[in-house]
Amino acid sequence: MPQQISLDPTSAEPPYEQLRAQIADGARSGRLPTGHRLPTVRALAQELGLAANTVAKAYRTLETDGVIETRGRNGTFIAAAGDAADRALAEAAQTYAHRAYRLGADRAAARAAVEEALRAAFQKG
Repeated sequence: MPQQISLDPTSAEPPYEQLRAQIADGARSGRLPTGHRLPTVRALAQELGLAANTVAKAYRTLETDGVIETRGRNGTFIAAAGDAADRALAEAAQTYAHRAYRLGADRAAARAAVEEALRAAFQKG
C-alpha cells in the first residue's frame, strides 16, 4: 500500500490528513477493496518516514468515519464501503437538521449554511 501513498512535504495539509484522505479515497474508489488489510501503524509509519502517532491519528479518524475497522490482534482492514459511512452521514444530517430547527432557521437558511460548509470543505480537498 505505501507505494500507493504519496505525501507532499510542501503541502499546507498536515501529513496525517494527506494519509487519511488517500486511504479514504482508495476505499471509496475500490483501489483498497473491502477487507483489504492495512499495514500496522508502526510499519506504515516506518515505510512513509512518519511518526507512529501521525499514522495512528489518521487511522483513528478513519475508524471514526467508518472507513476502516480494527479487529484486535488480527489487524486493521478497509470496512464495508457504504454502510458505516452512509449511516454516519445520515446521523450528521439529522443532528444538523434538528439543531437548525432549534435555532429557528428556516429551510433556505439551513440549506445555505450547508452549501457554504460543503463549499469550504471541498475547496480544501
